[in-house]
Amino acid sequence: MTTQTAQLIDSINVSLNAGGMNTINIVLAFVMFGVALGIRPRTFIEVFKNPRSVILGMVCQMVLLPLLTFLLALAFGKTISWTMALGMILVASCPGGNISNFMSSLSRANIELSVSLTAISTALAVFTTPFNFWFYGNLYLKYADIASEVPHLVIPLWDVFKTIVILLGIPLVLGVATSHFLPEVARKLKKPMQWFSIAFFVAMVILSFIGNIDAFLKCIKYIFLIVIIHNLLALAIGWCVGSSFRVPRRDRRTLTIETGIQNSGLGLVLLLGTSIFDNFPPHGGTLVITAWWGVWHIVSGLAISYLFYLSDKRQLARDRQRQ
Repeated sequence: MTTQTAQLIDSINVSLNAGGMNTINIVLAFVMFGVALGIRPRTFIEVFKNPRSVILGMVCQMVLLPLLTFLLALAFGKTISWTMALGMILVASCPGGNISNFMSSLSRANIELSVSLTAISTALAVFTTPFNFWFYGNLYLKYADIASEVPHLVIPLWDVFKTIVILLGIPLVLGVATSHFLPEVARKLKKPMQWFSIAFFVAMVILSFIGNIDAFLKCIKYIFLIVIIHNLLALAIGWCVGSSFRVPRRDRRTLTIETGIQNSGLGLVLLLGTSIFDNFPPHGGTLVITAWWGVWHIVSGLAISYLFYLSDKRQLARDRQRQ
């Protein structure tokens, strides 16, 4: 990537008025409520009877993904700008994506494990997201070969904490309560909410870049390649850890999907709705990476689900031949 291209990406800036930001916050909270509709207390009881896969999933998502993303950003060197590197780290610091349960069901993976990992990572995101972003963001700025005028990354922890609690914590509690006390209502709402979450994120990305469409189209091929490599790393972490520890095939698929699908919508809200980047104008590279990640992981999630489906189909054909 040339310096001119990096500057073009960093020149993309998005600002929303209070009304627009409040609308996005409300809708994202509504989406998280939909995710929680599939969570029931007994789900956790069954999964935690054999907690190894849950522990491995947490390690993949909260430890290995941010760490290896930091190393990948360093490995990219000057092919990316420092704002793009921070975008990669922000995505890796977010909890599991709200469509991962849907992808797990398509993949015939362990849906109970998927729901549990999404719920746990979402609940812990109040602490892990700001910490990982602050820790690895500053570590990158310290060790990357970038201009000395880049300031120290300061995370407004209370601001971020309040945002995550409102957007994730409260909807999560309400969704679980609905699932427990009104199971029939939760069952009817769950599927429409999954499709709504996909449509919402795509709409949010379009609205974010509609005023910067020319610059976005000129640099999309560079962003596309970076996000693909990063997403492949995330998917590989889940698959390799699951394979190394020889967890059941359905659990291995869940670890792959849960690590490879991140809640980029939360990342965008944190960028646009908090003061994280008050000292870093403009934040185009971070914004573009976070937004395109959310688009791409829908494509990669569907692709990996189809590959798992073909694997099952081939296995079924081999079993029939043996008979």
